Amino acid sequence: MNTIETIRTRRSIRKFTDEKISDEAINLLKEIALRSPSSRNLDPWKFWFVQSPALLKELAKAKTSGSTLIDGAKLAIIVGADENISDVWVEDCSIASIFLQLAAQTLGLGSCWVQIRNRNSQKSSSEDFVKNILNIAQTGIIPKNIRICSIIAVGHPAEKRNPLEFSELNFTKIADL
Repeated sequence: MNTIETIRTRRSIRKFTDEKISDEAINLLKEIALRSPSSRNLDPWKFWFVQSPALLKELAKAKTSGSTLIDGAKLAIIVGADENISDVWVEDCSIASIFLQLAAQTLGLGSCWVQIRNRNSQKSSSEDFVKNILNIAQTGIIPKNIRICSIIAVGHPAEKRNPLEFSELNFTKIADL
């Protein structure tokens, strides 16, 4: 699949099958994450690839709504960065997040972006909630300067979402000058 076709056909997938993601696909996603561009090539991002069903179940509680789909995914990629390395860490993480989604689409996998930054769980900020899970999983302390931007839920799609038709695109959002 070429890049344009990947972009045309990518849709957010929120329901996944029980099929395991191959090690080859996971390794390709790791490579793509590390190939993501960043401002001034500072690479402030950090990625956590979570496959543990117990951790996926906990991550599904990261927001008051919109994160439960993580429990059905076979992989959650937490995208964060060291805010002391780059003042545009949000943009760098956002670019990496979409690179991961496009790569997943190319590999025949479904994905959905789960916004974490500036969101809340039942008990705390979503960022703190995710950091707490990472602290427990890594048995260490995630430094305060590490910020969490998003979680990309990945799996084999259990739903088929058709691409938007060209006629459905909102061209009023574009100004030709």
